Amino acid sequence: MADLLLALAVISNGLYAGFMLIFQTGVMPALARQPDDRFVPVMRQINEEVPRPVFLAVFLAVVVFPAAALAVPGEDGSGTRRWLVIAGLVSAALNHLVTIVGNIPLNNALASSETSPDSEARAAFEARWNRYHRIRTVLILAAFVLLVAAALS
Repeated sequence: MADLLLALAVISNGLYAGFMLIFQTGVMPALARQPDDRFVPVMRQINEEVPRPVFLAVFLAVVVFPAAALAVPGEDGSGTRRWLVIAGLVSAALNHLVTIVGNIPLNNALASSETSPDSEARAAFEARWNRYHRIRTVLILAAFVLLVAAALS
């Protein structure tokens, strides 16, 4: 059971890390080249579309599966696997913390800025959101690597 839960932790963290990385390397650079009157409405739409059930399931899975893998006794007598899973879980949890205290409030502010000029809304949003996104991307990539290392140990 511990191996299955760890495999599910690796899969969910890999999916989420891939999503974050594609956003970092593809979506945001493409949006950065758009004028304010395109960037702001598209980003608002993305922020409405992303938190749907499939995304939310993966978002929760990246912490639930590693935590569950820790709760089930494993066969690793050295404890190496356990510490790698703990480190992966901490990285995933920190990713979520950055998302909750950094990105989501900025998303909400952008959504409620509909009466502001797009240039002002973008100026208050883009650089800060990207900074938080880089941090959470690194954290979830670290979680994925640590969980893969745990699965291979």
